[in-house]
Amino acid sequence: MKLNAKELRDVDETDIVIAEKIKSIKRRPMYFILENIYDTYNIGGLFRLADALAIKKMYICGESEIPPNSKIKKASIGTYKVVPWEYRKTVGEAIKELKSKLFRDSDFGFRISIIAVEQAKNSIPYQKADYSAPVALILGNETYGVTEETLALADQIVEIPMWGINKSLNVIVSAAIVSYWAIRL
Repeated sequence: MKLNAKELRDVDETDIVIAEKIKSIKRRPMYFILENIYDTYNIGGLFRLADALAIKKMYICGESEIPPNSKIKKASIGTYKVVPWEYRKTVGEAIKELKSKLFRDSDFGFRISIIAVEQAKNSIPYQKADYSAPVALILGNETYGVTEETLALADQIVEIPMWGINKSLNVIVSAAIVSYWAIRL
């Protein structure tokens, strides 16, 4: 089932047929954890990316708006209705929940790789990281990135090289580069 933008905006997730089709999507063992994403259009775009990748779930954390915010609805073209998501007050809560869930989930075993996408003194090039499934990508806000406290929770920190004067890429672009690289195998 592939839907265009208008069809996605009109999806009624309470429709039994649609709900069953959404449940039947084979989801990748990948999670997005968003930390303090202030721009609601970026959150909407991350929903679109999460749908394109068929990730398991997206956690929206901290000082971030959540659906049904009108800008998220617009930017996501309705994908917020088909991508599993939850709000958590902190990234630490989301990670704790993921580790607890995966410990009980026989599909994945007992380990999840927590990878922060950020420029840091101990980061490695994104192409060199171990993306053994399942993996959770932590994505930080547009101004300050991933907090130091959250970086301490990550198993790996990866960065995308920047050769110009600009320090970073848009969070959606960064997430797309790293996540598509992670699933390439």
